[in-house]
Amino acid sequence: MAAITPIIMPKWGLSMKEGTVNDWLVEVGTQITVGMPILDVETDKIANAVEAPDAGLLRRKVATVGEVLPVKALLGVLADKEVGDAEIDAYIAAFVTPSADADDDADAAPAYLYVEVDGLRVRYAQRGKTEGTPVLFIHGFGGDLDNWLFNIDAIGEKHPVIALDLPGHGQSAVKLPGASLTALADFVVRFMDVLEVPQAHLVGHSVGGAIAAQMALSQPQRVASLSLIDSAGFGPDINTGYTEGFTKAASRRELKPVLELLFKDPALVSRPMVDDVLKYKRLDGVTELLASLNESLFKDGQQVEQPGLALAGTGKPVLMVWGKDDQIVPATHAANAPTGATVELFDGVGHMAQMERSGDVNRLILQHIGD
Repeated sequence: MAAITPIIMPKWGLSMKEGTVNDWLVEVGTQITVGMPILDVETDKIANAVEAPDAGLLRRKVATVGEVLPVKALLGVLADKEVGDAEIDAYIAAFVTPSADADDDADAAPAYLYVEVDGLRVRYAQRGKTEGTPVLFIHGFGGDLDNWLFNIDAIGEKHPVIALDLPGHGQSAVKLPGASLTALADFVVRFMDVLEVPQAHLVGHSVGGAIAAQMALSQPQRVASLSLIDSAGFGPDINTGYTEGFTKAASRRELKPVLELLFKDPALVSRPMVDDVLKYKRLDGVTELLASLNESLFKDGQQVEQPGLALAGTGKPVLMVWGKDDQIVPATHAANAPTGATVELFDGVGHMAQMERSGDVNRLILQHIGD
C-alpha cells in the first residue's frame, strides 16, 4: 500500500489546545517540501504559518478556512499519485484526533513549574529528554517563555529543554535582582543552581542574548554553547522607541503598533497576543519595573553593556541568527560576531526570528549544539 502522510494541527507552545485555520497557502496538487509554509493558523498567542514536517504531494485539504480545530486534528493529506481517491477518503474517515486528555497524559508533566530563587518566585518550563546537557532558553525585554512556543518542543525532541520567565516578566515575581546585565546573568546562574543544572547550552533572544553572553564571560564553566537570536550586546544601537513605547503602552490602541515593530509582517500580531501582553502590563509594579530596566540597559538611547564584543576570548561555540529587517536591534551588529561564529541572516524577517522562521532557527540550533 502506498504511503499516506497526514498534515496535523501542530502544538505551538505549552498551553495551545486549538487553532483557527486562517488560510491555505498552497493548492491541491502542489509538491510539498519539508519546511514549506502550507497554511496559516491562529492561536491564542500568535498567527503563523504551519511549516510542512514531511515532503509529498498535497492530495486533499481537509480543514476549511475559519475552522477551529484541536491540536493533532487532521488538516490535510499528502500521498503519491498512485494512491486512489477512495483510499484517501477511507483514511480521512478513519482518522481519529487524540483527545486533549490523552495528549496531557502523554506529556506526563505540568505545562509550567515554579521555583524560588533568592526569594523570587520564578515560572519555568521543563520539557524534552531527561538525559544530556539541557538547552536553556532566555527571552528578552518585556517577553516571557512563550516567546519560544515554536521552539521548545522541536528542540525537546533531541535534548532536555528549560525555559524561564526572567524576574519581572511573565508570571515570575514582579521584582528585579538588579537592573544590569550582570545582575540578571548572575540570577540565571543561581536559577541553574536551584535546578541542579551544572552546565547548559544557552539560547538567548534580544536582551536574553546579551544575558547569555554575559554568563559566558562571568561563568564560562556553566555555558556549553551560545545560540543568539537578534541579540542585544553587540553594539550600541537600540530602538528605544520600542522599549519606551512598550513600557508606557496602557491600551490596545497604544500597544498594537509597538508590538508590530517586532515582526516584518505586522499581521502576525493578533488581538489575543495584544490582550495577553496587556494582561501582563497591568500587573502592579510592571510599568515601573520595565522603566527601571529600560533606563539601566539603554541609557541615553544606547546599549550600556555590550558583552557580545568580548565573546572571542571565551572560546565558546557561537551561533548568531538575525532578521535582516529587525527594527529593534540592527542586523548590522551581526558583523561584530566573534571570529569562528556561525552567522545566519534571514531575508524578510524582523526581530522575532525564532517565531518568523522557526523551522530554520530550530534546525540551526540543533546543528549547532549537535542533534
